Amino acid sequence: MSGATLSVDGRSIDISNRDKVLFPDAGITKGDVIDYYTRIAPHALPHYRGRALTMQRFPDGITEDGFFQKNIPDYFPDWIDRVTLSKEDGKITHVIANTAATLAYIANQGCITPHLALARCDTPDRPDRLVFDLDPSDGDFGKVQSVAGCLHAALQARDLPGFVQTTGSRGLHIIVPLDGSADFDAVRQAAHRFAEDIVAKLPDLATLEHRKSDRGEKVFIDTLRNAYGQTSVAPYGIRARAGAPVATPITWDEALDPDLSPRKYTIRTIFRRLGQIDDPWAGLSDAAIASASLS
Repeated sequence: MSGATLSVDGRSIDISNRDKVLFPDAGITKGDVIDYYTRIAPHALPHYRGRALTMQRFPDGITEDGFFQKNIPDYFPDWIDRVTLSKEDGKITHVIANTAATLAYIANQGCITPHLALARCDTPDRPDRLVFDLDPSDGDFGKVQSVAGCLHAALQARDLPGFVQTTGSRGLHIIVPLDGSADFDAVRQAAHRFAEDIVAKLPDLATLEHRKSDRGEKVFIDTLRNAYGQTSVAPYGIRARAGAPVATPITWDEALDPDLSPRKYTIRTIFRRLGQIDDPWAGLSDAAIASASLS
């Protein structure tokens, strides 16, 4: 079936090329991706609503080059929520994924991976999420877990909340929820100072070197995402990797389990997990701290 009409949230969406294979290794089609985002919506949308979304699109599948798209195309239907934000040379209008229908629609446009702003649309210059992106320089995920464990202990020592997810790619993201009382510069500086302390504790494992050539085999603690206009991969977002792995919120016990892989969960296994465990990020917003607590 090359085309069909899908009804989601009372919206009719014309689906094109449903049988088009996007993940050749696993035989996963565009229809599978659309069905996934429709089904995952109750779990994902609480984390998506009210945030500017950037689409990472692979209309010809993951074996072809994809692209990032921030600006909403003119042909997107009026019922899709959007927000216009300032940028360095003007303005840009983003999708806001407030509904399952929106997720289904952008999946039909070849959006495999949604990326979310770290601030809400109503306060775009004041982040309510700080992210530490732990990016390995080699294939040793155990190093990532060691750095994550140290960072988690440091957060606990200061009575600061930390939420963790697999990226579905190579590393881990650690999120600290904030009250939005500080701007991006202040939050990024605080994150950098915090990361410096981790590097001092783990000089053989962690680095803040921006250049890949200077990192050796260490884990890069990336705090640069904490900036206006930057994003992080959305929880429950599919990654454009073999097998369609999913960025998955996990508990800290899971994060430090030696059997964990950053691509452990896929669109074919995630719902089994969600049937067995509550969303580890369910209390993220309620745990928000004053940004000044980071200093």
